[in-house]
Amino acid sequence: MPPEDEITPESTYLNRRNFMRAGILTATAAATGYLYRRFNAPPNVNSVPLELPDVPDLITANQSTTAPATAIEDRSGFVTDEPQTTFHDITNYNNYYEFSTDKDGVAPAAQGFISRPWQVAVTGLCRKPQIFDLTDLLKIARPEERIYRMRCVEAWSMVIPWDGYSLSKLLDRVQPLSSAKYVAFQTLFDPKRMPNQNSGILDWPYVEGLRMDEAMHPLTILASGIYGKQLPPQDGAPIRLIIPWKYGFKGIKSIVKIDLREQQPPTTWSAAAPDEYGFYANVNPNVDHPRWSQATERRIGAGVRDTLLFNGYEKEVAHLYSGMDLRKNF
Repeated sequence: MPPEDEITPESTYLNRRNFMRAGILTATAAATGYLYRRFNAPPNVNSVPLELPDVPDLITANQSTTAPATAIEDRSGFVTDEPQTTFHDITNYNNYYEFSTDKDGVAPAAQGFISRPWQVAVTGLCRKPQIFDLTDLLKIARPEERIYRMRCVEAWSMVIPWDGYSLSKLLDRVQPLSSAKYVAFQTLFDPKRMPNQNSGILDWPYVEGLRMDEAMHPLTILASGIYGKQLPPQDGAPIRLIIPWKYGFKGIKSIVKIDLREQQPPTTWSAAAPDEYGFYANVNPNVDHPRWSQATERRIGAGVRDTLLFNGYEKEVAHLYSGMDLRKNF
């Protein structure tokens, strides 16, 4: 592990021990991968300490037997020792079209967003569908620190210390049926609170989806914080999805619904531009976007580097796609 001051800026990160206790579309995408600029943080950036609810154990009493592997997880890939992106950059360089199509405009536009109280409905092909209040959702498992690489489809990247737990722990609570092959996700639709939903830039609400085996993989998490603080609105408060081997647009924000299905669900970017954005969206330097190369990326604050297959998580996830044509199933 590198020195503390190299990967964890003291001014922005809570003590680790305390934490562990607890064309606009075309122009935007093509340009921002290589035109990063710094700017002053907007006022009132959310820095509320992460909620640390009491939970009986990481393995809950109601856990089903549908995915026994979650009881003893392969923890490889949970933490990278690469230097972390600063809290300032993570909270001020954002894609979140519900608020703005300008990266530096998201944080100011989102500052009035109220993310509590909140509910998430888990429905569909499961034995115990349920509507979870946010407090109950956070009690399912203790938050863990996951330091993941994040690769945007626009060819920029970050290293982010997320706080959350594996999505499998929530899915185990509702006990998926054997007929559930996919998991669909939906973002809040509320144009009064998310003003850019009044535009026709995308078909709202934002929706995403995963295969069941992708959703149950221990690297896939529900995140509620970064750097030991609650997720700010511009980063997807109060709860969002993180799948580190996929492009960032798969990480749906401000989730209000999770639905277990037999058929592959529609996804927002695949519907908007099916020739450019596929369902799988696995990071792949060998498959270029139709309008730019994916072979390299600009690490925010750290220069240009080669992009890794599956964003560097090949060891952990390549088996999920054994025998698949990754060019066809992009």
